[in-house]
Amino acid sequence: MIDLSRQKPFASGGNRLCYRHPERPDLCVKVMRSGRIEELRNRAAWYKRLSGDSQFDDNAREAEGHAQPALRNADPDSIAWQHLPRWYGIQATSEGPGAVSQLVLDQRGEPAANLETYLQQRGLDKPIAAALERFADWLHRTRMLTRNPLPHNLVVQWQRAGDEASEERPELYLVDGLGCASFLPLAKWFEAAAQHYIERRIQRMWKRVHWEVSGRQIPWKEAERR
Repeated sequence: MIDLSRQKPFASGGNRLCYRHPERPDLCVKVMRSGRIEELRNRAAWYKRLSGDSQFDDNAREAEGHAQPALRNADPDSIAWQHLPRWYGIQATSEGPGAVSQLVLDQRGEPAANLETYLQQRGLDKPIAAALERFADWLHRTRMLTRNPLPHNLVVQWQRAGDEASEERPELYLVDGLGCASFLPLAKWFEAAAQHYIERRIQRMWKRVHWEVSGRQIPWKEAERR
């Protein structure tokens, strides 16, 4: 069992807390907030309450996302992992089941900042725009299904483009939101459906990026509808 009782989360979302593994600081452990699954169930529509707890458990959905065709039999050196932290499954912790994955680190060995922070500090500059293009191309090439690759679900790590490269460039890693969001997951089974689904997610990603750098002048839900 992973003992998190003396650890403090280094990040948190609406549903989960993120910890550094106490014995492996290169790993991230995500656990659901106490009582959150029950809270989400009580707020859900009646027909959604008929589903099991996995419907409201982000860890279970993350495990399901890693079982999709693009990753099911992917070699450790496969392109499928080019923009994803390595996955080590659901493990028992002192705070409940934990989703364990590689922790994307910055040059100081600290958890890398997310794209939302980058955009706030530097805007949509050429290096990050190119990184977004590479990420979008990777989604199409691998047929990787994501729920919403939004800026707070992507982290930025600076890397050398090759062994002989003298300069570094930012690369994006999806740390949350893996899997198919459709009620009928046709994208899992049909090539045309997958490419259409992925393109819609990419368009939403770009729309959110431009909303972030525009100063959030209108609420996101309104911007998304437009």
